[in-house]
Amino acid sequence: MQNNNKKKPKVVSREIKEKLTEKLEELRVKELEREIQEKASFLNLPYINLKGFPISSEALRIIPELEAKRLRIVCFYRDERRANLATTNPENEEIISLRAKIETEEGLKTELYLISPVSLEFALKLYFTLPKPKKRVKAVEITKEDLKRYQPKIKTFQDLNREIQDVSATDLMALTIAAAIKSRASDIHIEAEEERVKFRFRIDGLLYDVASLPKRLWPLIISRIKNLSGLKINITDQPQDGRFSILLTDDKIDVRVSTLPSSFGESVVMRILMASSVLINLETLGFRGRSLEIFKHEIERPNGLILTSGPTGSGKSTTLYAILTHLAKPEIKIITLEEPIEYELKGVIQTQVDYSKGQTFAKNLRSVMRQDPDVVMIGEIRDQDTAEIAIQAALTGHLVFSTIHTNDAAGIVPRFLTLGVKSYLLAPAINMAMAQRLVRRICQNCKEEIKLEPEKIERVKKILEDLPAEEKKKINFANLKFYHGKGCEDCQNLSYKGRIGIFEVFTVEPEIEKLIIRGDVSEYEMREVLKKQGMITLVQDGLLKALDGITTVDEVFRVAE
Repeated sequence: MQNNNKKKPKVVSREIKEKLTEKLEELRVKELEREIQEKASFLNLPYINLKGFPISSEALRIIPELEAKRLRIVCFYRDERRANLATTNPENEEIISLRAKIETEEGLKTELYLISPVSLEFALKLYFTLPKPKKRVKAVEITKEDLKRYQPKIKTFQDLNREIQDVSATDLMALTIAAAIKSRASDIHIEAEEERVKFRFRIDGLLYDVASLPKRLWPLIISRIKNLSGLKINITDQPQDGRFSILLTDDKIDVRVSTLPSSFGESVVMRILMASSVLINLETLGFRGRSLEIFKHEIERPNGLILTSGPTGSGKSTTLYAILTHLAKPEIKIITLEEPIEYELKGVIQTQVDYSKGQTFAKNLRSVMRQDPDVVMIGEIRDQDTAEIAIQAALTGHLVFSTIHTNDAAGIVPRFLTLGVKSYLLAPAINMAMAQRLVRRICQNCKEEIKLEPEKIERVKKILEDLPAEEKKKINFANLKFYHGKGCEDCQNLSYKGRIGIFEVFTVEPEIEKLIIRGDVSEYEMREVLKKQGMITLVQDGLLKALDGITTVDEVFRVAE
């Protein structure tokens, strides 16, 4: 009779095997790191373990990926003064040449660290996270000499229209871009119509017809644009997006290109992104008086949520970039989430969300918070998940900046509550909220005083009468002076040149905090409380700038009423 009482051998589960393997690997890596640390001490080099170290894309880009893999070296940290490099092979003579090259070309002092192969592999994998540049056929090169050659010929839009008729497709694009830069245009619109090809510039927020060409030239124009921006020439029935660079001697310009099928061809919009345009300081944004004091105080706080609202094209991104440029210091880690990244900021880690790949603000924000940032900028809060993570970040020691779409500052809190966030968390999280618009500046070269119609004067006085007492007493209501531009060559006869922000700003004081915690506050209630708190409204701020001769009353009413 068979003995069934024999003990069966224990079967080790796959899960236990995997855990044992992981533990052994962990011990192996620890031992390796200890050996490398001893070797570093022997070689009189500093040692670092890069596993989990927050390496910025700005640091990685110091050494190209292929060179990093070949020499077994990475840059894991950089600031304004130095670059820290790490290698597994410090004896390599080529590394000496590489350090000399970085110190000469980048103007940075370098320091070399010893790392393990495990650390190196971790760092090299991060190259895959760098934003991949779009395929570009070539860049448009416009030198100072080109601008000198074109600009005397295009003092007015009529000049551009005349000159554009007799140039090649290649020169046509260079001429158009040179004219757009001279005109301070933010966008070039090229539209195929039934009989003509129309060129329009967006200047200070408004579109102007600047030139037109016969329809027979359309194939040459669109082919040139698509070649420059890496788009498919044979695709005409689908939207496409591309990008190309303009190489100026003293500025860096990117041109973002969008094509859209239309009835008579394609509509093209070219967004001009000038690096110099984002180098704006806080004082020139347009804040004044009490609003400026609040603004400067709040952005220096160590934690909390700061929000700005307004429609597309109201200057929200410019405001946030100016703040981040002001805050960027070696001791502060700043990470942004943007859609898309428009300008590169020195000393800031910028990341881009891509909804087509399932990368949302909320999903990427969770990853960002694991990077231990001090300051986070979120391009836009548009859903409950993003709002809740932003609030939690603000409550746990981070300074968070973001934008939200509302008509005015009074609508920000109600908008957050409609997203479904918890009111008792929102109230302590918000430090400051503001709404903004952009108004055109009067051309200072042709500015002159004007008299307003009696009805308009009365309307202005009524709005200014509601100002807080300390602001109102600065105004001479018996002698209100206003200005406009009569038009000149300097402003292309547009009467305006440049733009400035108008703002309404509030901080969360006890009465507002109670309203938020209640959870069902309306825009009307918020507006009334903010008025009692002494907030200057958008239109009031605009009219005060009109009194200062910066903008016109008509422009303020166009934008803010």
